[in-house]
Amino acid sequence: MKRKSFYLAALMGSFFFLGAAVRANAQQSVGNKGSFYFSWGYNEEWYTHSNIHISQPSLGNHYTFKNTLGVDKPGWNGHFFRKALTIPQYNYRIGYFFKDNWAVELNFDHAKYVVASQQLLHVKGTMNHQAVDKYVDNSPDILKYQLNNGANFFLFNIVHRLQIPHLDFKNFNAALLLKGGVGFMVPHVENTIYGASNKKGFQFGGLDLGAEGALRLTFFRHVYLEYCNKLVYANYWGLKIYKGKARQSFGTYEMIANLGATFPIGH
Repeated sequence: MKRKSFYLAALMGSFFFLGAAVRANAQQSVGNKGSFYFSWGYNEEWYTHSNIHISQPSLGNHYTFKNTLGVDKPGWNGHFFRKALTIPQYNYRIGYFFKDNWAVELNFDHAKYVVASQQLLHVKGTMNHQAVDKYVDNSPDILKYQLNNGANFFLFNIVHRLQIPHLDFKNFNAALLLKGGVGFMVPHVENTIYGASNKKGFQFGGLDLGAEGALRLTFFRHVYLEYCNKLVYANYWGLKIYKGKARQSFGTYEMIANLGATFPIGH
């Protein structure tokens, strides 16, 4: 409950800053054009329910797990400083300001998606050439389905920067970055469906689109902290399963914290 209250307060704070920036005449902060930035951070996700469509023609299977719940897997477990940087759910951004307040960015989130084990599954379609429409309690032998070495959202973003009025000083700056773009996914697919497991591995997974708002606090012109809220829609297809393919689509809400650096190129 305390964690949810903290996230809600942080989200409301972000919207407050966004509203203030949009209502006010944004100051034009100099020195952005021609600058490059890079950040690394961590994330948590919340996913919409989704339908997982199963196609195994040789087995006579064309059915759907309907309205299935998926969760993330941060992997903190109280041992943050004892784990490799790439083990939890991480993300990075690489961007370049081609104008003072406009940038292009490569945006990557290593987010994990795992079908929740404790749920009632609605299975509908054709199984073993027979019509099926039933509810079953999930177990690892029925549906163990995960994009657990990454659902892996790649986005190519356009970024617009809004200076927050009266918060632009020599050694401190506060600004909002509004981002939007399209991209693709390279998920790591691992699953067991009714006792049959796939050969797990990375693959091209489909296309995604996203929008993000970030509060960036820059210190001494070169080091910054970011707090971000992000929405992603991912449409997966051709996901490898035993003797077949799966497809699904879902929406994602992300909360992200980044540490980054920015520096000019050329002039």
